[in-house]
Amino acid sequence: MIRLAAFADEIALDPVEQIATLQAEHIHFIDLRAAWGINVLELSDEQVTVLQKLLKDAGIGVAAIASPLGKVPVDRPATEQLPRVQRAIELAQTFGTRYIRVFSFYAPESALHPEVRPETYRDAVIANLRAMTALAAQNDVVLIHENEKEIYGDTIARNEDILRTINSPHFRSVLDPANYLQCEQVPYPTAYEVTRPWLEYVHVKDVKADGTLCVAGEGDGHWLELLQRLRADRYEGFLSLEPHLFAGGKYQGFSGPDLFKQASRALQALLKEMDWAYE
Repeated sequence: MIRLAAFADEIALDPVEQIATLQAEHIHFIDLRAAWGINVLELSDEQVTVLQKLLKDAGIGVAAIASPLGKVPVDRPATEQLPRVQRAIELAQTFGTRYIRVFSFYAPESALHPEVRPETYRDAVIANLRAMTALAAQNDVVLIHENEKEIYGDTIARNEDILRTINSPHFRSVLDPANYLQCEQVPYPTAYEVTRPWLEYVHVKDVKADGTLCVAGEGDGHWLELLQRLRADRYEGFLSLEPHLFAGGKYQGFSGPDLFKQASRALQALLKEMDWAYE
């Protein structure tokens, strides 16, 4: 059975407010990106303990550690990144999840021209991701790669290249249709078909032709068709809401409780229309 999750920091900064909205929407898992306005990797051990208790008491689990790993220039020293990978692993183990969201790096800081071609730093991206994947494998966790705009793996072809080259059960794919649309890529059926062998996770947001983010089903993401295909292919993972609906505008990384509820209800309406059971 599929499970619904959400980036709860899109609702509010305070975890107590996040939990209230999640419970109202019958969502029982979160992608842990931030709490109290603090990025997950920067939370102190004391804050982690408090958050653990809040979530446990509310009956809410952690689907993934939604880290910013790999969201830095590719030529940053490994000594900066790998300790953060280890911290993400510790948090995954603490919160009882195997999943850690990662990215595939920006162009090098040393690039002399802002339009540097991605193929010129492809090998550095692969080397960094392999080092991260090795740590993940040693600790039996899974890195899930998000196809975010302006990172190396933002296109279908480059994402496939990463996934095929690393080809590890500890490095898998997040399908984020809205991110593909923002890069003028076709999320369904094209991206789905190409990356399906590595598919592990799905982020739910949608975007219109003018770039405005919207609830699933109101944009160009072909959400109903995608959900029907996921069910036909026996997908049993998470569908995680990351709506970015702030003021109905362009990408903001926040929604607020009312807009978040609109996104939640739109997704759940699609699932009910299909008669696809979820928890």
